Amino acid sequence: MHQNQTSNKKTSSASQRLTSQNYYSNEMDWQFQSPTWFKKFQACEAEALAELKGDWQPTSNPTALLVGNYVHSYFESAESHQTFLDENAASIFKKNGEPRSEFVQADAMIATLDRDDYFHQLYQGDKEVMITGEIDGVTWKGKLDDFPPSHKYFADIKTTQDLHKRFWLSDDRRWGSFIEAYNYPLQMAVYQELIRQQYGVKPPPIIIGVTKQDPPDHDFISIPQELLDYAMQEVLDNQACVEAVKTGQEEPTRCEHCEYCRATKVVTKLTSVYDLVD
Repeated sequence: MHQNQTSNKKTSSASQRLTSQNYYSNEMDWQFQSPTWFKKFQACEAEALAELKGDWQPTSNPTALLVGNYVHSYFESAESHQTFLDENAASIFKKNGEPRSEFVQADAMIATLDRDDYFHQLYQGDKEVMITGEIDGVTWKGKLDDFPPSHKYFADIKTTQDLHKRFWLSDDRRWGSFIEAYNYPLQMAVYQELIRQQYGVKPPPIIIGVTKQDPPDHDFISIPQELLDYAMQEVLDNQACVEAVKTGQEEPTRCEHCEYCRATKVVTKLTSVYDLVD
């Protein structure tokens, strides 16, 4: 159970306007909720709060994130891709100027999508469209990879190891796809709701999945509305607790399994052998 504590939330004298320049800033992450941070808090409240406060930085694989952004920037615009290359040259290129193997693979992923006519039919709208709104009194932000002028759907590129790899969904006690494992339905449900508020329509999402295999696989994936509705209910059921932790009204719960919890773990009692496996 959560317990009250003093507020941890960073505040400023006045809320700033969300822009493409400050979208990913720490200040905007305090001011707005987002699918990325909401999922972090769901995974481990203690880790998410420590990271948001700047007290903890997870040891992640920056190359994996860069590969995804590399692919996204290419299809955003030639200018965006060149800017991305310039800003991340040390990570992308070897000393001899040749791209590292991960980005050779990223180029193959780009080529796979680029030669598909159906991809170009789908991915032909405005790019990196910022959307904002309120969900049950909480202010949210989002960014659409692609939003066509018709507003009949929105598209999001997701890179993954294998489109058909099975993931164990511990909460549901069943196997599921990478879409479910990374809770993309929650992200898409939030985006759908923010689009409804901002544009007056409720379009379905299309996940454009492309793999890091050789050669890359790709597909265009729909998500049933019932799964989006279920994900939105998940937001409504859990965001009050997330906001209470984020604002310091309640103490965060530790998951005791993540990188942060392992690094800060203090053992105070014996654990039964039967409790080692969930």
